[in-house]
Amino acid sequence: MRPPRGRPVLITACAALVAVGACGLGHQPTGTANVVTVGTAPPATSLPDLDLDPPAESATPTAGAEADDSTWQSKWGPLSAADRDLVKKVRLATLWEMTIAQQAMQRGDSARIRTISEEIAEQHHGLDEQARALATKLEIQLPVRPTDTQQEWMADISGRSGRSYDVTYVKWLRLAHGQIFALIGAVRGSTQNTLIRRFAEACNAAVLNHQRLLESTGLAGPEAFPTPPKV
Repeated sequence: MRPPRGRPVLITACAALVAVGACGLGHQPTGTANVVTVGTAPPATSLPDLDLDPPAESATPTAGAEADDSTWQSKWGPLSAADRDLVKKVRLATLWEMTIAQQAMQRGDSARIRTISEEIAEQHHGLDEQARALATKLEIQLPVRPTDTQQEWMADISGRSGRSYDVTYVKWLRLAHGQIFALIGAVRGSTQNTLIRRFAEACNAAVLNHQRLLESTGLAGPEAFPTPPKV
């Protein structure tokens, strides 16, 4: 049985998302269909063009549910569970990082934070367009709201002001970008799907650029580093 076909989620402006009280950035009941709304940035021009015109035939999953570990067959090569996970993780990253970057464009204490946030938001907009196009093509169902942890990060950033806002913003965005690096590298090195391989390259370029931008603020000192995970 084919998994449900992913449907793109239209991203619209919602500055209030990052206000903790008004938009409920805490945990929400499981199963609630909450569509996260984020602002619209100009299309990113620095990311590779994935040439995602509709194919002559659609991808056909082999079997099982969307959350399974099976490999689906498609016109562009086998689509592994890790391949699908990358598309979904990039979508999740956009749902919170583009939103908070757009907020930082207005609330950032330093001019540098406001400047880099514009570029981060723009590139996430481009990555999200690519992720949604891939989801349509490869029949991947995408998430519609950030994870509970991502919402906690948003609440932590939004609840601060001044230099504390900037430092916390750099801390959580750097951590999030660092976490997805491993998945991008693993997928780039293992995928047999040509579309996913090119998408992983675009993601790697964007994530590395964002890390450099965040570190260029001068706020990536000890106070901006989360506690290292236990080994």
